Amino acid sequence: MSAGLLFLFVIIYFGVLLAVAKITGKNSNNMSFFIGNKNSNWMLVAFGMIGTSLSGVTFVSVPGAVGKDGFHYLQITIGYLIGYVAIAYVLLPIYYKMNLTSIYNYLETRLGFNAYKTGASFFVLSRTLGATARLYLVVKILQVFILDSMGVPFWGTTLVILAMILLYTYEGGVKTIVYTDTLQTSGMLLGLIICSIYILSIMDFSVMDGLHAMQAKGIATVFDTDVNSKTFFLKQIIGGAFITLTMTGLDQEMMQKNISVKTLKDAQKNMITIGFSMLLVITLFLFLGGLLNLFAAQQNVKEVGDALFPTLALQHMPPYLSIIFILALISALFPSADGAITALTSSFCIDLLGMQRNKEWDEAKQKKIRQRVHLGFAFVFLLIVMVFKWIDNKSIIDLILKIASYTYGPLLGLFAFGILTKRSLNNKWVAFICILAPILCYVLEYYQKYLLGGFQIGQELLIINGLFTFLGLWLISSPNTEKK
Repeated sequence: MSAGLLFLFVIIYFGVLLAVAKITGKNSNNMSFFIGNKNSNWMLVAFGMIGTSLSGVTFVSVPGAVGKDGFHYLQITIGYLIGYVAIAYVLLPIYYKMNLTSIYNYLETRLGFNAYKTGASFFVLSRTLGATARLYLVVKILQVFILDSMGVPFWGTTLVILAMILLYTYEGGVKTIVYTDTLQTSGMLLGLIICSIYILSIMDFSVMDGLHAMQAKGIATVFDTDVNSKTFFLKQIIGGAFITLTMTGLDQEMMQKNISVKTLKDAQKNMITIGFSMLLVITLFLFLGGLLNLFAAQQNVKEVGDALFPTLALQHMPPYLSIIFILALISALFPSADGAITALTSSFCIDLLGMQRNKEWDEAKQKKIRQRVHLGFAFVFLLIVMVFKWIDNKSIIDLILKIASYTYGPLLGLFAFGILTKRSLNNKWVAFICILAPILCYVLEYYQKYLLGGFQIGQELLIINGLFTFLGLWLISSPNTEKK
């Protein structure tokens, strides 16, 4: 299929998103942008958050990693479910009780202004790096398979996609994203199912035949029982639980949508629903990854990792499946990128600029500032995507989990200290402790061969980072000035 025709379908798809945004963005104000006026339907939020949680990285990287790691990613997903339960019954009651717009206001109330600013700053750093890594992967695929042949430069592709995202989130924010994410999650899941059915059909397999073939090839192993391995099942499950606890429960982007639901009970139903849905959907992605490896062997395709799925879909499948793949990939991209830019705008305005505390700014001025910040983050995204192109990491999902381990660890330590202790902090040292903890983690990981013998640090690096932060905060805290 020609690159021009594929690009035409991308434009049509974006037109549908823009129409949805126009309808849902009517009469929007700043509170619509930030938390959807706390009037979002929990079922729509839950379904749309599947797409936000997965992104284009899951759509491409998880199936692509099966050839190397088998079904080991399912271990992390089991941990995700545990993390969602913890969010539902530990964090959400706190957020709703305090009626938060930004979840980092909890840190200000419990630990002081510096802890609040530090936590919000780490979120901005974490989400900016994670979201741009996800964006880079999808832009790279569109560039290689469609836009290079049309003479469009990589920076131009990135700029156009960011402009598209800005157009449909500029006014409505979360109020719009709740609906567009639902549409996009549907597109991504349909692409997953249709591609799986096609490969089963072309290889004359039933589902069980496919599983047996994967087992025979040694790519369907779920649990790794080697204690020293990075993918040892207990490491992966516990690490997965903490990844969800931090990347969802302590993340303004994910919680911004969740606290837009009317009641705590509905928000908790949302979290539990997402947990079980993610377990099912990741299982389907891993199954697709196994099928892709079998199909690649049949077609004598040598591509591996992130390049496997796009190569097969766009060069070895019928034209209608190429269209479905591109639309599903775009559907996987937008919920991640649009939510990130919106959440970063919200956190920067509320937490770092103090928009809600500044009584001199009326609604019109707040909106003007918010829109400038929104544009500013789009420009930052453009720059960082270009940096990722220069780095050109071959497995984006590994890179994202690594970034999360270093940047979400201080957030984990801050919230854990606030929830689990009744001590007060010496505020002037908070930022220092939160910067020092990731540095210590880097040293530990770099010299793990000498410090830990044969033990390899995997997903537990996030927990270690949070523990270092917690211990550091304990050292600069006092039991004498407890905050109620």
